Amino acid sequence: MFHSLFILLFGGIPYLWRLSGQFCSSAGFGPEYEIIQSLVFLLLATLFSALTGLPWSLYNTFVIEEKHGFNHQTLEFFMKDAIKKFIVTQCILLPVSALLLYIIKIGGDYFFIYAWLFTLVVSLVLVTIYADYIAPLFDKFTPLPEGKLKQEIEVMAKSIDFPLTKVYVVEGSKRSSHSNAYFYGFFKNKRIVLFDTLLEEYSVPNKDNQEESGMEARNEGEGDSEEVKAKVKNKKQGCKNEEVLAVLGHELGHWKLGHTVKNIIISQMNSFLCFFLFAVLIGRRELFAAFGFYDSQPTLIGLLIIFQFIFSPYNEVLSFCLTVLSRRFEFQADAFAKKLGKAKDLYSALIKLNKDNLGFPVSDWLFSTWHYSHPPLLERLQALKNAKQD
Repeated sequence: MFHSLFILLFGGIPYLWRLSGQFCSSAGFGPEYEIIQSLVFLLLATLFSALTGLPWSLYNTFVIEEKHGFNHQTLEFFMKDAIKKFIVTQCILLPVSALLLYIIKIGGDYFFIYAWLFTLVVSLVLVTIYADYIAPLFDKFTPLPEGKLKQEIEVMAKSIDFPLTKVYVVEGSKRSSHSNAYFYGFFKNKRIVLFDTLLEEYSVPNKDNQEESGMEARNEGEGDSEEVKAKVKNKKQGCKNEEVLAVLGHELGHWKLGHTVKNIIISQMNSFLCFFLFAVLIGRRELFAAFGFYDSQPTLIGLLIIFQFIFSPYNEVLSFCLTVLSRRFEFQADAFAKKLGKAKDLYSALIKLNKDNLGFPVSDWLFSTWHYSHPPLLERLQALKNAKQD
């Protein structure tokens, strides 16, 4: 909310653009170096966003999450993590933005096609390298040890022709007690990642010391405090192996049913449409004037105005349509797990995960229809109920 007030009521965008121009001038770069000024603008804008959003992130982590026993971080760990995220974001955002602006500048009348192709390639590259090169900067990934669970995962993957190459466990418990599981990779190089909080009896081998993970050792007397007792009482239980397999059956259903590919296609169709409309609107001076740019029409500012503000009503409608589609995909993935004979285990796993995450099972139908990308728990359980009884 503060960001929007600053931008719309106090002329935040033209102010940051002028400020970035002053920085560039002091470094010897004149107005003709628009891409350089755009990168400085992006750096200042993301820094402003990070600083103004920091109090809310702190409150969410150390008040709300802490109150309900989810937070496992110290303030020092949280701040180091935030700084690392900011640096990694800039290392990706700035060069990609520079190339995109350059393509728009030299692309001619059909620049929107080249810009769309460039963003497509970038998105595919990021999806490919994220889990192997970016995620490990923040979390520790270890191969799932040999054993019954790994064998059963491999058997299930083989039964549906899922080209599984590796199974990892990510040490998500050093941040919070929330759990998750996902797969990634293209073509014949698929990998599965399980959060350690999802596994009931799993302990990460060679776990980092408590100071590194943001957890300080407690003295014996401190274990008797009411706060510690409450956290122990609310310790997350995770899922049994059979339930983990059921959750994975659901996730692999998304792959088998082509949900991932469909989402990519929809995303790229939308991206192409947005770049085409951007090409139509970028020449309209009144759009820039409405945001305080009377004498210049910077390309980056045009991207910001059109994509964030002009497309805002369209984005709301699109978001709702994608939410409806996502819920449909979730039901289909549950049904796929059902076909694998995992209905009973998925039924119990959904209840456990909802309990572990302190979810409220009852949702207003209208609110959930608009906001929830996943169906409410009771709706999913009802869909699984008949198969469970069978």
